Amino acid sequence: MSDVGLYLRRMVGRDPGEEHRVSTPLELLFDLCFVVAVAAASAQLHHGIADGHRVAILQYAMVFFAIWWAWMNFTWFASAYDTDDVPYRLLTLLQIAGGLVLAAGVPSVFHDYDFAVVTVGYVVMRVAMVGQWLRAARQDPASRGATVRYAVGVGVVQLGWVLRLLLPGTVGLVGFLALFVAELAVPAVAEAHGRETPWHPGHINERYGLFTLIVLGECVAAAAVGVQSAITDRGLSAGLLVTAGGGLVLLFSMWWLYFKHEATAGLKIRQSQNLLWGYSHYVVFASVAAVGTGLTLAADGETPATVVAFAIAIPTCCYLATSAYLHGLLLPGSVPVVTLAATIVLILATAAVAGALGLPASVAVIAALVAILLVVSIRAGRRTGSAHPV
Repeated sequence: MSDVGLYLRRMVGRDPGEEHRVSTPLELLFDLCFVVAVAAASAQLHHGIADGHRVAILQYAMVFFAIWWAWMNFTWFASAYDTDDVPYRLLTLLQIAGGLVLAAGVPSVFHDYDFAVVTVGYVVMRVAMVGQWLRAARQDPASRGATVRYAVGVGVVQLGWVLRLLLPGTVGLVGFLALFVAELAVPAVAEAHGRETPWHPGHINERYGLFTLIVLGECVAAAAVGVQSAITDRGLSAGLLVTAGGGLVLLFSMWWLYFKHEATAGLKIRQSQNLLWGYSHYVVFASVAAVGTGLTLAADGETPATVVAFAIAIPTCCYLATSAYLHGLLLPGSVPVVTLAATIVLILATAAVAGALGLPASVAVIAALVAILLVVSIRAGRRTGSAHPV
């Protein structure tokens, strides 16, 4: 290819059936920079729960939406229109910069309920995406209808986010919910008529899996730092060993549950189902990061056992239910529903009696319950012919 081609290429839809389509180094850099924002949100949730500020849970959900949605939109666009030329790279760099600005503004959300910096970072990322969509609209006539609708929809909603900063208190929360719905509606409207954007099912499956791995890795890192701090402050103890071991088993079982089936084939079925699959990952990513927060609190040993147990149990249950939904959506019959429901009930019951049971034992029981669910799920997958060991 000529040097000119390396600097500037026509942005046309890539082949959805392209073989050996994998994540690019730029996409991996994008993910690693975004995990900075995930870590910032998790750290602030940690402080909020430790200080008894229950509103931190709502603030975490709001901030995580901004992180996840910007990541998701870039991921699907890149799957369809990654030209990897200079303009594409520079606009991606702008999105990375916006993500870091967002991360810098996370503490202000939790401390002062001030969304100004987070909104600036988010809008920078989304405006960069408008530029990408407009370029695709100009250079790919076959998909112009969808790409123009994306550009217009995203642009209008960003104006709404800026105006929301003028709204006070409860009214601002209502505005957030309205804009949340509007953001989710843009892809559904954009893809409703004409040719759909040519995203690659295998590439999308890999991208989501990699980000799940990165968030799981961030949990392990945060929990390891918590354990190290606990050893420095209080020394090594049997309780700390049980907590750390239980946390590791829990995270490993969560990883296995997510990757126990291959999703690529299922993503080729219909667009509405694919959107549901993609949207559901908001809960997957946010829950994984929140479990890491709970395990860090457990290592700290400074928060009441019942509070910490629920901080682990609730996101774990959200993760289990959503992960099961994802597998059931693409592979009907692969989820042991009764066992799943029983596991969720037992996990929440364990958290409720954590004060009497003790936090280390509670973490160990929760981890054991998830591991048992994993074993039952694998057996169910074998019976339906859908098992996919990684």
